[in-house]
Amino acid sequence: MRTRRAATAGKLTVVLATLALVLAGCGGPSPRVWAASVCEALTPWRAEINKLTSSTQQQMTAQTTPAQAKENLVRLFAGAEQASETARRKVEQAGVPETDHGAEISAGFRASLSKVRDAYGRARDTIDGLDTGEAKAFYDGVRAAVETLNKEYDASALDTGKLSSTELKQAFDEVPECR
Repeated sequence: MRTRRAATAGKLTVVLATLALVLAGCGGPSPRVWAASVCEALTPWRAEINKLTSSTQQQMTAQTTPAQAKENLVRLFAGAEQASETARRKVEQAGVPETDHGAEISAGFRASLSKVRDAYGRARDTIDGLDTGEAKAFYDGVRAAVETLNKEYDASALDTGKLSSTELKQAFDEVPECR
C-alpha cells in the first residue's frame, strides 16, 4: 500500500512539475492581444480626458463665482486623475507583451499614465488650495495650475523611439480595438 501511494505521489509530482514548466514557458499575451487590451484601456480614458478638458475650458470662461469654479475644477481634475489611474491599472492587468522589450514597453505605458495621473492630482490639489476671496487672484492661480498641468502632461508622453517593437506596431495598426 505504501509503495502504491509513493508511486502515485511521485507521478503527481512529475505531472505538477511538467505543468509548472509548461506554464513558466508561456510568456505574456501576444502582441495583438496586448495591443487590444491597451487600446480597450486607453479609448475610454481618452474620451474621458477630452470631455474633462472641454468642461475645464468651459469652466474657465463661465460666469461663476470663484467658489463654484473651484468646486467644479477640483471635481473635474479628480475625475481625470481617477480616469488615468483606471487606465494605468488596466494596462497593468494586460500584462507584459511577448515581444522584444515587452517589459520595458509595458512599464513605459504604465509610467506615462502614472505621470499623467499625478499631474492631474497636483493640479487638483493646487486649485483646492487657492483662496476664492479675490476673483482675479483665484483665476490667475487657476491659469498657472493649468499651465503647469499642460507642461507636466506633455512631459509625460511615452518616448516610443526607445521602446520600439515591430510586432506591437503592427498589432496596434491592425487590431480593431485600436481604430
